[in-house]
Amino acid sequence: MCRSSGRCRMGCWEREEVGSKHRWSASFMSGCPGVSGGGTGEGQMTMSAAAMDAGSVATLSGSKEMSLEEPKKMTREDWRKKKELEEQRKLGNAPAEVDEEGKDINPHIPQYISSVPWYIDPSKRPTLKHQRPQPEKQKQYSSSGDWYKRGVKENSITTKYRKGACENCGAMTHKKKDCFERPRRVGAKFTGTNIAPDEHVQPQLTFDYDGKRDRWNGYNPEEHMKIVEEYAKVDLAKRTLKAQKLQEELASGKLVEQANSPKHQWGEEEPNSQTEKDHNSEDEDEDKYADDIDMPGQNFDSKRRITVRNLRIREDIAKYLRNLDPNSAYYDPKTRAMRENPYANAGKNPDEVSYAGDNFVRYTGDTISMAQTQLFAWEAYDKGSEVHLQADPTKLELLYKSFKVKKEDFKEQQKESILEKYGGQEHLDAPPAELLLAQTEDYVEYSRHGTVIKGQERAVASSKYEEDVKIHNHTHIWGSYWKEGRWGYKCCHSFFKYSYCTGEAGKETANSEECIINDTTGEESVKKPQTLMEMHQEKLKEEKKKKKKKRKHRKSSSESDDEEKKHEKLKKALNAEEARLLHVKEIMQIDERKRPYSSIYETREPTEEEMEAYRMKRQRPDDPMASFLGQ
Repeated sequence: MCRSSGRCRMGCWEREEVGSKHRWSASFMSGCPGVSGGGTGEGQMTMSAAAMDAGSVATLSGSKEMSLEEPKKMTREDWRKKKELEEQRKLGNAPAEVDEEGKDINPHIPQYISSVPWYIDPSKRPTLKHQRPQPEKQKQYSSSGDWYKRGVKENSITTKYRKGACENCGAMTHKKKDCFERPRRVGAKFTGTNIAPDEHVQPQLTFDYDGKRDRWNGYNPEEHMKIVEEYAKVDLAKRTLKAQKLQEELASGKLVEQANSPKHQWGEEEPNSQTEKDHNSEDEDEDKYADDIDMPGQNFDSKRRITVRNLRIREDIAKYLRNLDPNSAYYDPKTRAMRENPYANAGKNPDEVSYAGDNFVRYTGDTISMAQTQLFAWEAYDKGSEVHLQADPTKLELLYKSFKVKKEDFKEQQKESILEKYGGQEHLDAPPAELLLAQTEDYVEYSRHGTVIKGQERAVASSKYEEDVKIHNHTHIWGSYWKEGRWGYKCCHSFFKYSYCTGEAGKETANSEECIINDTTGEESVKKPQTLMEMHQEKLKEEKKKKKKKRKHRKSSSESDDEEKKHEKLKKALNAEEARLLHVKEIMQIDERKRPYSSIYETREPTEEEMEAYRMKRQRPDDPMASFLGQ
């Protein structure tokens, strides 16, 4: 057997390299000299030697061969289950497969990417770790605080030779062959004197994108304190100099003479006097140069005698700083545009605000009429009319005016035809809602309980049925009297609907009948004494009646609470639907290219109240009265 190649000359034993592992395979051939025992040379071997080599290979490989066995073939049922599970994962009905790091594997990724080959490691689970950035291949960058060293320590002087230093000068940062100093006659290694200081070796820094562009990296804040201290010293020197001058003037008497002078008392002192110039030179404050500051937004060049306009007036407030609420108007940083009004939710009038959005400026003046004319031109051109806003503006204006007149005439004709067919002119002639709900001069005074003390009480709204119909000489209507579960007339206490009124006599007879009934019941009670059993049974019946009344009361109260809650929910849903319709109307008036983005949109199933509000507020264009109902 050839030891160098690892195989027989006739190809009996072959070594396969699988990654970093080796696998031996035997291929017995009829002409192999190792099997037949024939042949000569170094490559010949006997069957016993081949068996010994195979045994040694098997013992060396050990469990590696067992772990690299090809997996068993799946059955048809297992294959079908596997495919069904893959389909369910792709549809989202089954949870995704998890890798060894606990991360989900996309079910649409092919198997040859996610699964590990069986000849590498069949025990490993599917993973995508090899698709992610490997930490050992990532480039390491320096931190933001690292910077090049500045300055050398002056006090660090070496007086003794150190092991591993330069033999010529004694520095630790280089060797003798790299030394730049003149070769000494006797090196520092042997003399131990005049040892050179260590060289300043700068670190090799590698910064990322942000680190390379950090303008303050390596800046020492303590250096700024030197400038502050310098300015403080200059200010202190100015103050001391000013105090000395004032003391000299007081000592010489100049200030006293100036104060007692008649010109100073009457305010006639020359403004350009020497004393005033001295004081002006001393008062070097910021307020002194306030008049010399350039006008905001302009810069005057004295050499060229021209006015240079700056890019932006510094006093202007940025658009995104006008309202810091994140739910306010959207600011586009790329175009620097804010279409909506930033003060919309603040309750301020757009006319009183300094800035009300870009759309407010665009839709002022004749902009809206111009847009309507352009829209009419496009619609007319689509229908065959040769008109153009820029080519024939006069013709387009005349056509648009005639179109508006014809449109109004058509609406009037349609309105008249509907009124002739269905009627209802009296409803259109009603006064406006402002007059109907306005204040009146009728004086009404109420008590603390809500009853009217003085003035006319508010009329009760009538229904479509006939009311206050009194028959057979009755002064009250049927149903005005109630007693013991029966309705009747209040005027005569009669319980018969079509009976004639008997007045007070009827009330007296009804009361006398009640007294007679009570007397008879009292006599019966006296005549028939009850036993203990009968009394106990009556008590049980009364308790049952009370329990039934309580249950009915609870049911009625719960039903009333549910109805109130439903009514409140419906009211809220109606308000929300009205707000939504107003928002849609405002958006539809804006041009498609200028509409705001609707990235946040809640998707959920609508409630019953929302559906009811939608049905109540739904527009019905097929209704002929829709144009007159404000829809």
